[in-house]
Amino acid sequence: MQKIDLINKRIFVTGGAGFIGANLILALLRNIEKVQIVTIDNLNDYYDVELKKWRLAQIEKELALHPEATFEMIKGDIADKACIDQIFASFQPEIVVNLAAQAGVRYSITNPDAYIQANMIGFYNILEACRHSYTSGNTGVEHLVYASSSSVYGSNKKIPYATEDKVDHPVSLYAATKKSNELMAHAYSKLYNIPSTGLRFFTVYGPAGRPDMAYFGFTNKLMQGETIEIFNYGNCKRDFTYIDDIVEGVMRVMQGAPEKQIGEDGLPVPPYAVYNIGNNQPENLLDFVNILQTELIQAKVLPADYDFEAHKKLVPMQPGDVPITYADTTALERDFGFKPNTSLQQGLRNFAKWYKEFYG
Repeated sequence: MQKIDLINKRIFVTGGAGFIGANLILALLRNIEKVQIVTIDNLNDYYDVELKKWRLAQIEKELALHPEATFEMIKGDIADKACIDQIFASFQPEIVVNLAAQAGVRYSITNPDAYIQANMIGFYNILEACRHSYTSGNTGVEHLVYASSSSVYGSNKKIPYATEDKVDHPVSLYAATKKSNELMAHAYSKLYNIPSTGLRFFTVYGPAGRPDMAYFGFTNKLMQGETIEIFNYGNCKRDFTYIDDIVEGVMRVMQGAPEKQIGEDGLPVPPYAVYNIGNNQPENLLDFVNILQTELIQAKVLPADYDFEAHKKLVPMQPGDVPITYADTTALERDFGFKPNTSLQQGLRNFAKWYKEFYG
């Protein structure tokens, strides 16, 4: 593994107004001296844009505390090749973290175009820009880190999910695009010797997260007196991973690139890796809902006498969904000495407090 010192590095983060992207930028500003960050985000309306603007405002506040750091936000789309090429030409990033994507399993069933644009064409543009960063003898990109997803495991029966498992049977277009990202990255790593690492994230949650995720959507519905639907009659299990653990994992991985090597055939051995980042502790959805309602009452988001039973409905599995997600994090622990460990109760407590402050 090639160690990388992030101090004074030029880092290009895509999806900087997104949940993981914004939190990663905040962590880089807080922890890395003289860091230089450029981000791109199209601020689309897949969910409330005000939430994305709030995250960017937190970044600006943090930036004011670190005058030695630089940050630039570009409103644009990674599917716009000219825009990506311009950023690479002017900024010349040394580390690239691709977090921009169209997320969500169910949305991919009704709006497939968005996934092909962002997750396929957009990622291709990033790979091409990384490839051309080495022209004319330039050092170029030292490490490309990109978001994959636990969705690639589909309905694999073997648990916990290990990165060595076959993932050839996606059950949603979203999962198929993320598996495609891994295949594309492998091809580019082999052909152009680009050090790349894919990260399979498992159900990321926390303050200022995505409103389409269960914990956030449930809270919104309960607040409005609506009924929440618990899929597979409550028999789903999810490996919920708190946002701070995800960010810590990403930052550690950024600092350890797969090593460039030449094989016996005189051609590059692809400097390529994939890791799971998950809590390694799946939680039953009904237990999750019970913890969430306790924390919502504790934070005074909902009254103590709220009738949860009247607002819960057990329903069948949805298309594209899977019964369980469960991360084997052995490789992450072995190579980076890190294992996510935030309890679901603590994570949901932090979310409930934030929700109360944000929505009053």
